[in-house]
Amino acid sequence: MNLPSAARLYLRPTQFVDTPVGRDGAVARLAGGLCWFAAYELIAVQGGRRVLQRTIPVADLPDDERLHAIAARISAPRAPLKLGERVVRLDQPQVMGILNVTPDSFSDGGRHVGDPAAAAQVGVDMTVAGAAIVDVGGESTRPGAETVWEGDEIERTVPVIERLARSGAAVSIDTRKAAVMEAALGAGAQLVNDVSALLYDDRALDVAAAAGCPVVLMHSPDPGRTGHDGGNYGDVLLEVYDWLDRRVDEVVAKGIARERVLIDPGIGFGKSLADNLALLNGLALFHGIGCGVVLGASRKRMIGALSNEAPAEARLGGSLAVALKGAELGAQLIRVHDVFETAQALRIWRGMRDAALVARQPG
Repeated sequence: MNLPSAARLYLRPTQFVDTPVGRDGAVARLAGGLCWFAAYELIAVQGGRRVLQRTIPVADLPDDERLHAIAARISAPRAPLKLGERVVRLDQPQVMGILNVTPDSFSDGGRHVGDPAAAAQVGVDMTVAGAAIVDVGGESTRPGAETVWEGDEIERTVPVIERLARSGAAVSIDTRKAAVMEAALGAGAQLVNDVSALLYDDRALDVAAAAGCPVVLMHSPDPGRTGHDGGNYGDVLLEVYDWLDRRVDEVVAKGIARERVLIDPGIGFGKSLADNLALLNGLALFHGIGCGVVLGASRKRMIGALSNEAPAEARLGGSLAVALKGAELGAQLIRVHDVFETAQALRIWRGMRDAALVARQPG
């Protein structure tokens, strides 16, 4: 195959199989996890357009060092996250439970405000129900939400984080602000989840690098502002991939170890329904960046749009469908409101995977 030397190349794992048993050399493992695939979709872009798009069996990957570098990143195991007393393995999908201590979040605003002990108990209950990480946030990032002063955000989150940390839970802080990151990490949080990919606050990247903690970098079209403005994409899947790829390189250059970086395509942030569906269907592409993938689509507007405008509290079924789609495509962290139900769904998914791995082959 003659690949243009000036083209940017992409590989999207495709043709997933239930088991690698009996398929030596014909399938590849996705990110050291529980998914195997038999082919890549090879995409070449030149001059801002796709000049090549072809499905290639794993065994027939062209002898091009650019492609083999991407393939190596796709298959390489992701390092576990060391979060305080806990180690979160990324060789299987894990649940990140959403704990909003805000009055105005789109789904559960006001439910856990003003009573840190009760909010922390909800977080503890999430860990019992199967959450590997509890993600605590004190500012809504829904479209049109008011910006929260960092002092109020700290007041909302830190007392909850302190209690959760004492319980032994793995805790992340969902914030865009450096001062909140510092206070939360000091209170016992071990991971920073930033919807602005450390671009909203000029100090955020330095704070995260100095702490040496894992970070989640999420894509949005205007990370320095609301996260929702803009978003006029020509090829949303490749544009979001390129943006995250560049941003990972930037934060690594500033001192954050690559194995501590996770990426999130930002479902619902400055994206249309068609954009969100393209990202979900193409999610496996993002493994080519070589980082763990976080999927946060729980109860989001796209689910309502596809289910007769169901309100946020009536989107459990759709949220589970998206979570299982993410698991099928290798997402390592599934960020959700409904922890018990999602953890149960993933256990069943894992059980079917385990059964396939030990299945006897005929003959």
